[in-house]
Amino acid sequence: MATQSTTISPTTTEKLNSIISTAATASELWAATPAAERAAALISIASALDAAASELIPVAREETNLAEGRLKGELQRTTFQLRLFAETLNEGSYLDARIDHADQQWPMGAPRPDLRRQLEPLGPVLVFSASNFPFAFSVAGGDTASALAAGCAVILKAHSGHPKLSEATGDVVRTALAKAGAPEGLFSVIFGTQAGMDALADPLIKAGSFTGSISGGRALFDIASSRPEPIPFYGELGSVNPVFVTRAAAEIRKEEIAAGFTASFTLSAGQFCTKPGVLFVPAGSGLPELIAAQDLAEATPLLNPRIQSGYIEALQTVSNHDSVQVLRSEKRSLEDPPAPTILMTTAKKLIKDHEEIFTECFGPAALVVTFENDSELLEVASIIEGQLTATIHGENSDDVAELVRLLAKKAGRVIWNAWPTGVSVTYAQQHGGPYPATTSSTSTAVGTAAINRFLRPVAYQGFPQHLLPIALQDSNPLCVPQQVNGKSAGASHPMDHNK
Repeated sequence: MATQSTTISPTTTEKLNSIISTAATASELWAATPAAERAAALISIASALDAAASELIPVAREETNLAEGRLKGELQRTTFQLRLFAETLNEGSYLDARIDHADQQWPMGAPRPDLRRQLEPLGPVLVFSASNFPFAFSVAGGDTASALAAGCAVILKAHSGHPKLSEATGDVVRTALAKAGAPEGLFSVIFGTQAGMDALADPLIKAGSFTGSISGGRALFDIASSRPEPIPFYGELGSVNPVFVTRAAAEIRKEEIAAGFTASFTLSAGQFCTKPGVLFVPAGSGLPELIAAQDLAEATPLLNPRIQSGYIEALQTVSNHDSVQVLRSEKRSLEDPPAPTILMTTAKKLIKDHEEIFTECFGPAALVVTFENDSELLEVASIIEGQLTATIHGENSDDVAELVRLLAKKAGRVIWNAWPTGVSVTYAQQHGGPYPATTSSTSTAVGTAAINRFLRPVAYQGFPQHLLPIALQDSNPLCVPQQVNGKSAGASHPMDHNK
């Protein structure tokens, strides 16, 4: 079982004020640091984390119950995304540089002035790390990587589920940044719930990010929004990630779908934010029976006692609902560690009681829902709340265009014939969605577009060349992609993305 550390004391108010003040100064210096130097610093962090793997992974295993293979893969993902953001900085299109030359004949009826626009860093960012990904969504995870890439200082509020790992990882990051010549105080780790809330309310903090529960994230979002100067708060809160199986797919691939579903919802003991929590299948398809007969994963310890108790409470709430029956459970389903549980209901009952039944159960449980006709799926897609993902398992002959349209209104990522667990770090990835999946449906927490969360647009009107930001100068010495007079000018030289 994972052990909880009591050796790291909460950050004091005096220490916190010093960290925030230093971060504000460092952020100004970092924002003015050339993108190439910021990119080199991100690569230095990645290399340092790779070198420290043999020290960090045992600490992660001790505190989280996650297997060594899972942690090694997660650390690889973490260092990969740091290097990918370095590539993003060197490529330059993240600046969204736009140049409109002065035009005396501009058709709007008045001359157009010389206008030039780019994205610039917000300032110090407060990152709340996640429990279920102690590397990829924690101290040196995606939020930290994207904020540092954007040119912002980062204050990382460590998760209580892995404090010793947070401290050790923070040391690696700080040392790597110092060796790369980054400003002192550019990255710091703080501990304690109160310290996190106090930091979020501090006027020097210009943005916040969070991965966790709806209740916790909403409380922080409200703090960020109610400040005298409200700030952006990017919270990833909760998602059920529904999966819809068409009649044709159920008839052709029922064994494959049953096996894939059980493997996906039990992956890492169901502790992925993209776990498929609800599966809609045609009534009479035989899929519920096939799913119930699958070999399920063994009882696995959850991340920590708080996750365990929250899971049992959520599972009992849903399973005790009058509209829900147990399709598959084990003697250990409500024990510690818990064995997987599969519940069942009908689409008609779910539509009637969706607020109680259609809810996230963070752990190894899922709900199978049978539907009588396709119109029930459209009604479900119309009434559910925002999701990180929504999936359709179908055949090319299926007429599901309306279902796709409805799901695209409710989810940040719509998936065809795959499972939502596993979020690839890419250029086009979208990891976000309408509330309560996130507090900002226009942004992503994964992929290179995540850098945009910590940037804001600034336009410069009528300035001489030497006073303009380098990326907006006509000579384009950085060779960044520019949009000139409404047309893409591209970079001044080809970029090799495979270096």
